[in-house]
Amino acid sequence: MPSRNRTKKYIAESYYHIYNRGVEKRLIFLDEQDYGVFLSYLKEYLSFRDDKELSNKLSDPNIYYKERGGILRILRLNNFFSEIILLAYCLMPNHFHFFIKQKDAQSIDKFMQSLSTRYVMYFNRKYKRIGTLFQDIYKAANIETDNQFIYMSKYIHKQAIIHNLRTQGSTLQGWEQPSSYQEYLGKRKTEWVHPEEILNYFSKTNSKLSYKAFVEEKEDFSPIEGKLLEEV
Repeated sequence: MPSRNRTKKYIAESYYHIYNRGVEKRLIFLDEQDYGVFLSYLKEYLSFRDDKELSNKLSDPNIYYKERGGILRILRLNNFFSEIILLAYCLMPNHFHFFIKQKDAQSIDKFMQSLSTRYVMYFNRKYKRIGTLFQDIYKAANIETDNQFIYMSKYIHKQAIIHNLRTQGSTLQGWEQPSSYQEYLGKRKTEWVHPEEILNYFSKTNSKLSYKAFVEEKEDFSPIEGKLLEEV
């Protein structure tokens, strides 16, 4: 039987829960470098890139060889700044979650193919392995209601929070599972993470009505149960 959310009909200007896990539930992040590399790919793909300015630099006859090579490498990379908005994310040892808005009907597919292929190439090269890393093609579920929109980020951030609590006292002192929760708390600003739409639903002055209170209250994911979630 086909996995739920495997077959995707995309809609432009729509929101999606995107997720995937390692084949046979194997780990896809083995150390801090793996997390860092994956996040660096997100940054490159989702940050603004001024192609005109980069091209102008290439035309400078006095440009250094190494700088020219770096610019050419950047220009060869796909860039999805104008196509993909990342509202929330978390990276877990054997899976990941994204909350994304796409501008064009095919933006997510192009973005996920580029990201997945690039990371698998890095992972296989580093660990001297061949073959697939992810269980299957990534899953995608369309966010259709306001409740789903609000609760999706809570579900994603809760994954990282629970994992952090379970692993306290481990050898990774001070380690926090990578997620966008710090951006939502205002403790970190990242140009390629966009919490604004969701935070507009919450109070900035009343702690009882804050986003933090919403996320850290008793777990209640009922508005997104069913087609938006699948065990990972």
